[in-house]
Amino acid sequence: MTPKIISIPIIIDANLMSLRDETDIIVLLLGVISSLSVILFITMSGPDCITFISSQNNAKWRIDKYVSDTLNELNFSRSRIKILIQNGNLSCNGKIVNDPSASVKPAATYQLTIPAVINDIPKAENIELDILYEDTDLIVINKPAGLVVHPAPGSENGTLVNALLYHCGKELSGIGGVARPGIVHRLDKDTSGVMVAAKSQEAHLWLSNLFATHKINRKYEAFCWGIPSEMSATIEAPIGRHYKDRKKQTIREDGRLAITHYQVAKSFPPFGCHIECSLETGRTHQIRVHLTSIGHSIIGDAMYGRPQRVAQMPDKISKQALLTIRSFSRQALHASELGFIHPISKKQIDFTAPLPKDLKDLQAVLEKAIWERGHVKI
Repeated sequence: MTPKIISIPIIIDANLMSLRDETDIIVLLLGVISSLSVILFITMSGPDCITFISSQNNAKWRIDKYVSDTLNELNFSRSRIKILIQNGNLSCNGKIVNDPSASVKPAATYQLTIPAVINDIPKAENIELDILYEDTDLIVINKPAGLVVHPAPGSENGTLVNALLYHCGKELSGIGGVARPGIVHRLDKDTSGVMVAAKSQEAHLWLSNLFATHKINRKYEAFCWGIPSEMSATIEAPIGRHYKDRKKQTIREDGRLAITHYQVAKSFPPFGCHIECSLETGRTHQIRVHLTSIGHSIIGDAMYGRPQRVAQMPDKISKQALLTIRSFSRQALHASELGFIHPISKKQIDFTAPLPKDLKDLQAVLEKAIWERGHVKI
């Protein structure tokens, strides 16, 4: 693709015109350009990606100011650039930069990814919901695995928001002046379990504050690879955007506080265990990242998973069972409990969701393999 060139006018000294020929003029002019960095080449490598190279003159600039100034002709505001950086959409020499106040690195290759614009008014869709509770202010559902919570590029339809718009209809009193459900927390697409959404502005503000101040009771169940050395413990490790893969999270010193308490409910040696987790914080992918960090990733987790190998299995029964367990098609994680103070009645309300069929089937495979290893002659 042809590079787009943004140029700054150059004042050429009269002495340049005394050079003998045009070749000398071109050579000296290129030297001026190189030293002053007055011409910037920006390559549009696709409709959603902009690549550019920084100069020596910008070495101590804040990265958000530098990017917004650099892309001035493309009409990107500094506030939008800041949000894009915080969301992990900027990389420097292939490494994710998510601190808007970071300094520009000279002669570095920066790449800014611009997410596709989506319609901010989702359409109502008749999607079946498993409703645990509902009143005029909120609705609690048992989300199935595979259901995306909110419309996003690639998932504009068929989401929980689309379903709630259809189900709640005129009962939505308006969030920020728009008749829409208030999503105050999310579950990953392939995580099942209890979720709450607000139907009124008052409920939305109340629930948002409870989640922000960690005054929500949240418990999860997961099936993990291996068995922790400690049957009950707390994992406290900050989580932030992955250094290179912006779709992933990772443990990093400059990340946000994240605390997970876990307890092993049942062990299934040599495969793994059934584990229960409770959260003090609610970071993106928190349980998945924390369990992976202690060497016990969730079964079926395609992004963070580190499954057991056939060579690690001690016998034929274990090896055959492992093949079935490894074929589990989504992360074996379920939000089993959710409790909070109601925004209107101010009374504590608690909800539970049993393990869905696919997780019960996984548990049955594990239990059967354990039984056979103890009763069948190998």
